[in-house]
Amino acid sequence: MGFSADWLALRDPADRAARDGALALRAAAAAGPAPLVVDLGCGTGATWRALAPLLPAGARWRFVDNDADLLDLAAATAGPGVEVVQADLADLDALPLDGATLVTASALLDLVPLAWVEGLARRLRGVPFYAALSYDGQMSWTPEDPRDGAVTDAFNRHQHGDKGLGPALGPDAAERAATVLAAAGFSVETASSPWRLDPGMAALQRELTRGIAEAAAGAGAAEAEAWGRARDAGADRSTCLIGHLDLLALPPRQPSEAAHVLR
Repeated sequence: MGFSADWLALRDPADRAARDGALALRAAAAAGPAPLVVDLGCGTGATWRALAPLLPAGARWRFVDNDADLLDLAAATAGPGVEVVQADLADLDALPLDGATLVTASALLDLVPLAWVEGLARRLRGVPFYAALSYDGQMSWTPEDPRDGAVTDAFNRHQHGDKGLGPALGPDAAERAATVLAAAGFSVETASSPWRLDPGMAALQRELTRGIAEAAAGAGAAEAEAWGRARDAGADRSTCLIGHLDLLALPPRQPSEAAHVLR
């Protein structure tokens, strides 16, 4: 499981525009007055770029990723005072969550298996969790192509494959994670955060459709390669919507917290 820095840079403007602002504000508030944010699969620091302006001065961050090069880029972006931890995300017990007041992830849940989410829910132990930009299986294009539906279906099947941690939740990620976290006692809210790509983002459209076509072909869609070529040729004249969901899970209020609120 991993992404290139070039791909992460290309998608960053779309991610920033898509992320639900109200849910991000609630996540920042949930981090508390002296936050320590642990960002899992931090990449080049997308979550930091979105949340840092919403947090109190002096907020601390711990970046966690298995890719040393991406960690270096994230640390260079965030500046001094950021803690960097290279870790295997598959080893849930070893993830450095100690002291966290908020655990975050971006574009990660759709890559992990259900067992990973269940294990994370056990490890959170009363810490809020904010996961943004999980792909939800919805894609639409203008102008339409009669092959769109078949390619989308094949791509969604492919997204359930093993991305390095086990059979991935893929398009079901946010909903399945919400169910797991609610069963663990968290109060869970989701919000739509779709990419809306216009002809001005043709470079991202082209890279996206190349990946979709390759994955869909691998899942058995005979029309995927031709679809990909047509989408590539028309990227300067097309728009698309790629569905994502953001999730915020808040732990049950402790008795001491409730008493404080009542006083």
